[in-house]
Amino acid sequence: MKKIITSKSEKFLESYLNNASPTGFETSGQQLWLDYLKPYIDDYITDAYGSVAGIINPGHDYKMVIEAHADEISWFVHYITKDGFIYLRRNGGSDHMIAPSKRVNIHTDKGLVKAVFGWPAIHMRQQKEETPSMKNIFLDCGCSSKEEVEKLGVHVGCVATFEDEFMILNKNKYVGRALDNRVGGFMIAEVARLLKENKKKLPFTLYVVNSVQEEIGLRGAEMMAHRIKPNLALITDVCHDTGTPMVDKIENGDQQGGKGPVLTYGPAVQNKFLRQIIATAEATKIPFQRAAVSRSTGTDTDAFAYSNEGVTSALISLPLRYMHTTVEMVQKEDVENCIRLIYETVLNVKAGQDFRTIK
Repeated sequence: MKKIITSKSEKFLESYLNNASPTGFETSGQQLWLDYLKPYIDDYITDAYGSVAGIINPGHDYKMVIEAHADEISWFVHYITKDGFIYLRRNGGSDHMIAPSKRVNIHTDKGLVKAVFGWPAIHMRQQKEETPSMKNIFLDCGCSSKEEVEKLGVHVGCVATFEDEFMILNKNKYVGRALDNRVGGFMIAEVARLLKENKKKLPFTLYVVNSVQEEIGLRGAEMMAHRIKPNLALITDVCHDTGTPMVDKIENGDQQGGKGPVLTYGPAVQNKFLRQIIATAEATKIPFQRAAVSRSTGTDTDAFAYSNEGVTSALISLPLRYMHTTVEMVQKEDVENCIRLIYETVLNVKAGQDFRTIK
């Protein structure tokens, strides 16, 4: 297969992942993404909360969206003790189990404040084995009083993110925090790049959407769906790679990194559109896997599907290991195949295409 990801685009991915983009505070990451996207689009729109949509071939009545979400899980400063220790609340689905001993950046108006998640030494836990919980994990920024913490610019409501950087393992695995789902934003930007470089002229308007606030209820996608009012929406997100130890496949399904994008069956996924995507994958020899959901997909697919009296929607997912940790991991070949499948699907859509199953 011809390589899709270039050295330039991989450098963008690294800088994009290393930049913090916590839920509700996505602005700097969104600016990075938009600056990368601008050469490949005709126009763009933004909203008050920070979602961005690049527009290709504007002015057509028929509108398609390809979408990912930009926000990462993080923490809110909730309470500062008189001794200068900081307790937190989740901002999204942050995992308290991995927090002890992690380094963090607290984002303040004065700049970044370094801190660590403190935890009692093993020597002092032998009599009573403690496990991390939201009631006992805390930040230590090296201060001895609340006043000292506040002089650094830290206050209730400041957001904290883990300090971990992007890396490549074994030349074929991308690793870092917030691959969920900034890798999706990367993939849809690469689709826009390929359309531009291959001089493809679409018979409809394509919106390349990077939404905010997915981690706390699909809120950014909800706003953009109502603003754009698309005819068709193709969402990309991550799903669990269940090929690692300690994962129950009976409960979580069988999706593995290296075996291709995952196509989801579920109520929010429009079956006729899904069949067209599968046919596209088969015709272009793109490997894919299947997954099923019981009620909702838990992704921005739901926000688009149930907006505007119903929007034809489908979901293409990227298998990801160790979700909501600082070492989220995906396989480069899967990323390229997701980009290929989204790209080929866009090219197979016809202006005015009607996906209704009952007419």
